[in-house]
Amino acid sequence: MIRVGITGGIGSGKTTVSRIFELLEVPVYYADEAARRLMNEDPLLKESIIREFGENSYGKDGLNRAYLSSFVFNDKEMLLKLNAITHPAVLRDSEDWLQKQRSAPYTLREAALIFESGIDRHLDYVIGVSAPEELRISRTMDRDGLEKEAVIKRIERQFKEDDKMSRCNFVIYNDEKKPLLPQVLKLHDYFLELSSAQVPPKIE
Repeated sequence: MIRVGITGGIGSGKTTVSRIFELLEVPVYYADEAARRLMNEDPLLKESIIREFGENSYGKDGLNRAYLSSFVFNDKEMLLKLNAITHPAVLRDSEDWLQKQRSAPYTLREAALIFESGIDRHLDYVIGVSAPEELRISRTMDRDGLEKEAVIKRIERQFKEDDKMSRCNFVIYNDEKKPLLPQVLKLHDYFLELSSAQVPPKIE
C-alpha cells in the first residue's frame, strides 16, 4: 500500500480536496479530526495534557478548548508542547487505521502539520494544496467567523507557503481558477498505476 499525505496552509482547501479523493473510494485519515477525538478518548494523552497544562484542561464535558487556547494561541512554545504531546497519539491511531486499509492501493493522510510534526517520514509521497494568501484569508474568515487580523496571526504561525509547497512531491492548485477535479483525477490515476507497477510511471 502506498502512503500519501495531503497538506496545506489554513484555508487552502486541503479537506475539500481530500473529500474528492474519498468520492473516488480512497481511504482518508483526517489527522486533525483524530487529534480532537483522541484528546477526549486517549487516557495517556489526557494524562499528559493535564500534567503539562493543569487540571482545568478538562471539564465535565471533556477537553476545555477555551482554556487550552488561552495557552497555545499566544505562546509558540506552548503550542509546540501541545503538538509534541498530541502527535505521537495520532501517529499510533493512524497506524492502527492503516492496518484496516490493507486492501487499498493507496491511502491519504490529511493533516496541516505533516512536515512540522515529522509525519512525512512515515509517508511515501506528500501532496500540497496551494491557494493565494488573500483567498485563504477570506475562506477562513467566512468559515470560522474570524477577523482578518486573527487569520493572519494563524497563518504566521504556520510554515511559509512556498516552503511547505517546495517540500511536497505534488501540488494541487485550489485558486478557484484551475479546476480541482482534473488535478485530483490525474494523481488518482498515477497512484493506482504506481501501486500495480514494478517500474514507477511518469506523471506529466
